[in-house]
Amino acid sequence: MRLSQSFGKTLREAPAEAEMASHQLLIRANYIRPAGAGVYTFMPLGYRVIRKIWGIMAEEMDAISGQEMWMPNLHPAALWQATGRWGQMDVLFKLKGSGNREYALSATHEEIVVDLALRDIESHRDLPRMIYHISKKFRDEPRPRGGLIR
Repeated sequence: MRLSQSFGKTLREAPAEAEMASHQLLIRANYIRPAGAGVYTFMPLGYRVIRKIWGIMAEEMDAISGQEMWMPNLHPAALWQATGRWGQMDVLFKLKGSGNREYALSATHEEIVVDLALRDIESHRDLPRMIYHISKKFRDEPRPRGGLIR
């Protein structure tokens, strides 16, 4: 597809809210568009770059016997409470579901991996194992700035 046929337009001027040069360039070149403070839409060209990066990461991990998994973005609060991080992580999005059950949006997947390891690794003979997961993360930053980089 030709760039002229791509959805969205490049911008001549950097948006005022973009402080860092890299952030300004990503917006001006139509890779991303801000939907709100710290929230971005990846435009077709930006999403294509993300998919290529994910592909390279998966290829490299697979080359060293990594096993890709898909983990949930919604975590039960009990997993975070078990590791003691429920009340310690300030950037954690917390929510309540039906039945007043508490959940968190994934700021990291360490709690999920710990839970899986506790259930599935019974002996030293089960080790080593290399698993990986590529996905979005959710953090409630007090003052999101810097574009895509935290």
